[in-house]
Amino acid sequence: MWQPKKLVLWNLIVALCALGQAWSNMISPQPSSGLKADCAANLMRLTLDEVLAVGNQLEVEALNETQYILLTPSLAAQCGYSMESDPWGNTRIYTSLLGCFVQNKDDMMFGVGLKLKIYRHSPSDVVSHDVAQTCSYTRWAPREILCDRNYMEVSTYMAPQADNSQLNTIPGTSEEVSGIWKMTFFTPEPMSMVLKEAQQAGYSAMTTATRVVVRSPYNTAETYSEAVAGVPMEVLKVSIYHKAHDGLNIFNLAAACPTGGVLFTGDLISWHVPRRVTPLLDGRIRLVEMNMGIDGLRLDSTQMAARGYYLSITDFHIIVEIPIGSPDGYYKSHAPDFQYHITYTIEPMLEVFWRADQTQQNTRYKILFPITTPPMPRPPYTDDRTVPEMREFNLYVGTFLHDVELRNITFATGVLTVEESNARGFTVQQHVEANGSSVLSLKVPFDTDVVFKHNPQVLVTTYTLSVVFGFVILPEGSSFAHAVKLQASLQDVVLPTLSGTCDQDQFYITVKYGSQGTNFNTMVGGLDLTPEFAEAYKFKGNATHGSIEVPYTATSSAFELITTNSIRARLDVLVWDPVTNWILSDLFLACYFPLTTTRCYPNGTISALAVKVESVPNLDPSWLTLKDQSCMPVSSNDRFAQFTFSADSCGTTRTFFDHYMMYENEIGLYNAEKGLTHTSPVDPEYRQTVSCYYMVNDTQTIAFHAKSRLYEPKAEISSGQMTVQMRLATDSSYQEFYEAEDYPVEKYLREPLYFEVELVQSTDPHLALILDNCWATLQKERTSLPSWDIIVASCAYSGDGYATVFSTISVDDRVSVPSHYKRFSMKMFAFIQEKQVLKHEVYVHCDLVICDTTSPAEGICQGQCANLAVKGTPTQMRRGQSTTSTHKQISFGPITLNSFQ
Repeated sequence: MWQPKKLVLWNLIVALCALGQAWSNMISPQPSSGLKADCAANLMRLTLDEVLAVGNQLEVEALNETQYILLTPSLAAQCGYSMESDPWGNTRIYTSLLGCFVQNKDDMMFGVGLKLKIYRHSPSDVVSHDVAQTCSYTRWAPREILCDRNYMEVSTYMAPQADNSQLNTIPGTSEEVSGIWKMTFFTPEPMSMVLKEAQQAGYSAMTTATRVVVRSPYNTAETYSEAVAGVPMEVLKVSIYHKAHDGLNIFNLAAACPTGGVLFTGDLISWHVPRRVTPLLDGRIRLVEMNMGIDGLRLDSTQMAARGYYLSITDFHIIVEIPIGSPDGYYKSHAPDFQYHITYTIEPMLEVFWRADQTQQNTRYKILFPITTPPMPRPPYTDDRTVPEMREFNLYVGTFLHDVELRNITFATGVLTVEESNARGFTVQQHVEANGSSVLSLKVPFDTDVVFKHNPQVLVTTYTLSVVFGFVILPEGSSFAHAVKLQASLQDVVLPTLSGTCDQDQFYITVKYGSQGTNFNTMVGGLDLTPEFAEAYKFKGNATHGSIEVPYTATSSAFELITTNSIRARLDVLVWDPVTNWILSDLFLACYFPLTTTRCYPNGTISALAVKVESVPNLDPSWLTLKDQSCMPVSSNDRFAQFTFSADSCGTTRTFFDHYMMYENEIGLYNAEKGLTHTSPVDPEYRQTVSCYYMVNDTQTIAFHAKSRLYEPKAEISSGQMTVQMRLATDSSYQEFYEAEDYPVEKYLREPLYFEVELVQSTDPHLALILDNCWATLQKERTSLPSWDIIVASCAYSGDGYATVFSTISVDDRVSVPSHYKRFSMKMFAFIQEKQVLKHEVYVHCDLVICDTTSPAEGICQGQCANLAVKGTPTQMRRGQSTTSTHKQISFGPITLNSFQ
């Protein structure tokens, strides 16, 4: 045989992640070694699995008698060799039995020799494998057409030659005496070349013992495209001029191979091949046999049915139908525009045998046709399996092919690798399914810095996890991302609580932090607890508690009442959320502190201290005078006024008793020109009586009497009826209420109920409404059973998850005296026995007290939930009636539970 003069390496690189494997220097073509050679009709097929080729460079050499010829892509197409590799290194090499360098014995026995060189890390790090395979094939048709992925081949029968030793030619050689002399190509215009010129142009022409063979790569200058029955095809037409000892023979050869004809509909591939390949025909034909195969091997009808393959014929086409996802192909991931897509690749084979009606010549037409679907979008799904009570997010993301790898996860605080995520306590796992695809799971605890937390309701925390998964596709390294945002809500807020005590000089306030630590603001007496105030009030704190000490004379306290030898001061403390402005806890602590306001001296000098009390908020103590308006304070500030005068001055009166005489004066606001600015709705008059009793020849301070409000003349004591009403508001603004025609009102389970109790037809600012006990029943009767506590001993009952919440009340267009109102909210519930709802209606009842704030407070009149606590099992507490308060009862309902939500 002729030797080629110049060759270029045919380098095929399988770009995959390297797998550490043990390599041997000598490999026989057996499946156990990673190599397998077999015969597939007029082809020899060599299979390499990824164990050999992955991550390495592969070179293929063909054995030409005793010398190996390095194959290049162009030489492979010219000589009848083709290669197909998937992205993971599984490789198939096909050799035409009529190809160059094949040992041909009378067109019946064929020997193929190949050397595989696998370069691993460097050109010197190479492992070689010699492969030799003998194939027997005798079923040659008069005309054979082979369409492989990189070349077209056609051969026709030629009568045996007397001396065939010089007939076979290889590219780069030509015959001078006998053999192929010239080739005329039809494009369709004729173009002639001598053999050497055709070989230099990439064509191959040769003769064997009984056949003439022509081979052409695709897309050459001498081939052309033609649509046959709507299918694009590459066409080769050539006339071979063959010199023989007995004269010149001309062989007209044609090949036509499809380059399209594939339709993708849903999950089905439909491959259309013309029933009549007109460039190959001169007249009518009759189809004798059709076969379908995969990867060059035929499949019988049972195998086709098991895989869902279908071969059919119409008037114009032979149709091969293949389900996408068949096990004979493979899926591959892609990321166009950084979005996850997949493709499916399979290599069907179609073999058709037909007979021409005129010449009775048989033709075998064989096509190897790799098909890859267009990229199909596969956006990852997100499965949120979070159980809020477990206090962690549980997220599943999938499904991905096995060539997708998770590289990193972007959290709110930054990007972490998978290893770093697991080290932080974020559990990342891959779950491989039976078909090789995988699903990823991620677990993130609620109490981490990557989870955003906010409170849509006072007792509810909403946790938000925002992550971006960063994926990479192997082996090419393209990337895509998938963003996920999860939310979970949990009623897990423990509110801060306030408590306090007093001694003779100070208030002692303690706050127990809740579940949100110190994420709140504190207001003392209407003023924010700034760092300066905290220092002045001797703030102390640790991880669970904080405390302050406030003198009762501090500007933060309010003076409520003056008695003979004491003053009642109140400190209002609020803990509130600066983001939502929700009041988280409050405390109104009132205590009596010792205070002497009048001193009587033996020389007749009287000293009196006037105190600004809360009921006269607009009073300026400097405006106060004694009865003689010229007797003004000797000193004053915004809370006190100090008077010093003699018993016979400033309008002081004297009254005689048996052994005593009394000197009396009044501190008041007598100058009408210095009137007050009233804010609510009428500020009371200010009168403070100063009295000194003197014994004959002795002096003693006997009595002191002070009132924040004095009526002259006094009204006659009479009686009247005070009226209260309870209403249900439509929302938390308490601006609109349900009317009589709206009842019964329907509410869903756990839907908020907003109640308002009002003392009506009264404008007396000294009256205060206090809710003593409230409870719910199934029946309209107040004493019916079962019942459930809502408010106990004037405090919200906290023994269950349906906690009652009191609302603060301020002056607005509807409310002129806030102390005449009480508002509270709770959640709709139902009475249940043995997991069955007893009745869908509830009634609400309340015991309430109307207190006179001008009299010393006692019992419940100290304020709503003042100095009281309810713990343990709910108990209905009832009190006796006081002389400074009036007790009332009120009921409300029904409210109906709507069971459909």
